[in-house]
Amino acid sequence: MTKTIEDTGEFAGWTTWKDEPFEFESAGPFYFRVDEEGAVAAFRVQRKHMNAGGVVHGGCLMTFADFSLFAIGHEAMEGAYGVTVAFNAEFISGALEGERLEARGDVLRKGGSLSFIRGIISGEDGRPVMNFSGTIKKRKQS
Repeated sequence: MTKTIEDTGEFAGWTTWKDEPFEFESAGPFYFRVDEEGAVAAFRVQRKHMNAGGVVHGGCLMTFADFSLFAIGHEAMEGAYGVTVAFNAEFISGALEGERLEARGDVLRKGGSLSFIRGIISGEDGRPVMNFSGTIKKRKQS
């Protein structure tokens, strides 16, 4: 995957994967960077992310969490292409339109081909929105 640095707007200086059409164009756009606390992924909630109940759709949160697995674990991937082979999530709180959501986490273990990662998505006020964990498998890009 080719990383792209955003050059305008709220996420100027943040990295994204514009060659991931679902995550960037349809579900996102989602962004990440590394700061003094480690990797952080973020996005600003738009109308397209909402469900009929007035909160962010669970599928959107799960897609953002999957993106976040790779943002958190991108150094462990050492530039290799990877796929998610396991994913778990617990919904904790709803998120509203216009809110900025962030995900942070940890690489629990990096093996030869598998990386185990966990994280939490939080709202602007720091409240937990979703807890997630997953396993990424390195694979050769075809």
